[in-house]
Amino acid sequence: MEGGGFVAASKVNIYEGRVTTFVICTCLIAASGGLLFGYDLGISGGVTSMEPFLKKFFPSVLEQQSKASQTENQYCKFDSQLLTLFTSSLYLAALVASFFASIVTRIFGRKISMLAGAVAFLIGSILNGVAMNIGVLIFGRLLLGVGVGFANQSVPVYLSEMAPASIRGALNIGFQMAVTIGILAAGLINYGTAKIEGGWGWRLSLVLAVVPAVVMTAGSYLLPDTPNSILERGQPEKARQMLQKVRGTQHVDAEFQDLLDATEAAKKVDQPWTSILQPRYRPQLVLCILIPFFQQLTGINVVMFYAPVLFKTLGFGDDASLMSAVISGIVNVLATMVSIYSVDKFGRRMLFLEGGAQMFIFQIAIGTMIAVRFGVNGDGELSRWDANIVFLFICAYVAAFAWSWGPLGWLVPSEICPLEIRSAGQGINVAVNMIFTFIIGQVFLSMLCHMKFGLFFFFAGFVVIMTVFVYYFLPETKNVPIEEINQVWKQHWFWGKYIPDEGLVGLSRNDEGRDT
Repeated sequence: MEGGGFVAASKVNIYEGRVTTFVICTCLIAASGGLLFGYDLGISGGVTSMEPFLKKFFPSVLEQQSKASQTENQYCKFDSQLLTLFTSSLYLAALVASFFASIVTRIFGRKISMLAGAVAFLIGSILNGVAMNIGVLIFGRLLLGVGVGFANQSVPVYLSEMAPASIRGALNIGFQMAVTIGILAAGLINYGTAKIEGGWGWRLSLVLAVVPAVVMTAGSYLLPDTPNSILERGQPEKARQMLQKVRGTQHVDAEFQDLLDATEAAKKVDQPWTSILQPRYRPQLVLCILIPFFQQLTGINVVMFYAPVLFKTLGFGDDASLMSAVISGIVNVLATMVSIYSVDKFGRRMLFLEGGAQMFIFQIAIGTMIAVRFGVNGDGELSRWDANIVFLFICAYVAAFAWSWGPLGWLVPSEICPLEIRSAGQGINVAVNMIFTFIIGQVFLSMLCHMKFGLFFFFAGFVVIMTVFVYYFLPETKNVPIEEINQVWKQHWFWGKYIPDEGLVGLSRNDEGRDT
């Protein structure tokens, strides 16, 4: 039985054109949408470890911390459902918003969807910064979730459609790069605001989310829409002109014809959300569900949501825990650069498989180290040497995620769906991602309290499952034009039986020996 499957170069079109400054600039601006998601991922964990914030909104957590310090149970210091609701409510809102975002993205275009998300995030940031009670705080978080839902639905699709096939992976990973920069910026800001006298530093951390929101708002207003989206909305001449500008050549007939064919197929689909359930879209549906599902069960949110809380729980201390989160954020950024360099050179599958193996090794190592030092009862402490070892293991784990499941979890679902179901496929991707982000965020602290060091073994088990799944069921899509990826599915040992011949855009030209 073959693993994965590859597409022969002779089976897909190689379009004319070059990598233009215009396409690089538009993709970099669009990718800034990842700053919204990243900043919030980083900021919420740091803020929820600040005592002034907890004292104002979650005093019961401070009391619980005090009891935990008396009993020396290092696993249960922060077990509060209300506290985790503050963090995870955003992802529940993003889940709901993603369904509306897919409709907006298809009918009005990727640009409008990105703009709507940026504005919602901007308003939510202001409300969080000025909140005086838990109700306003949670409402602000919900608006942030709407922003994240719209941005995460539209930005990866925009990048995959705008980028030339040869560097589509690298440009799409610009989104994840922005996520990691947002996480790092949040860590640095939290480290600084935690030292502000008067106990109001947490407000500054929350309200500074307006910065990425303003960047995204201005950027999405100035951006053009993709040729695919323009054509989908019935403007063929404008779409051709945009394609010529994006590719830097007047000779775009082959690619434009593929876009026309894809658009004609899309016109036959009135309801993408029901159409994606048809057998002919089975591989896309399965991957758009399982990739985000597996991404959240890598265990990355154990580290990125609650990095300061986790490090503090493991005995690092307040300043040390925040600084450790900053350093792991730097590792995250640097490792994402590795992915940008390698994804179009070595392919998606190689990064998935190597990243999975590395994550498994270091999750087992972290869990074993904590088990030895804290046991089942949570009684114990980490020496400076032990703490440094655990921290290095965590950094190695973060690096593996950052060049594999982190960026590829957004790249692959955004590039594998044909135009007629692309908005629905990405909507499903975001929805599944957010519902499991919500679940993990809501139950993580309780899981840490009850499963203890076994939590790391739990996630390591899922890493094994997802790595085996990738090996057998994910074909390679590097350098394949986005409208011709169905040919990859057709040649796959398992998925090929679901793909009808009429679903292969550009096949007739390939059979005639042209454009290859």
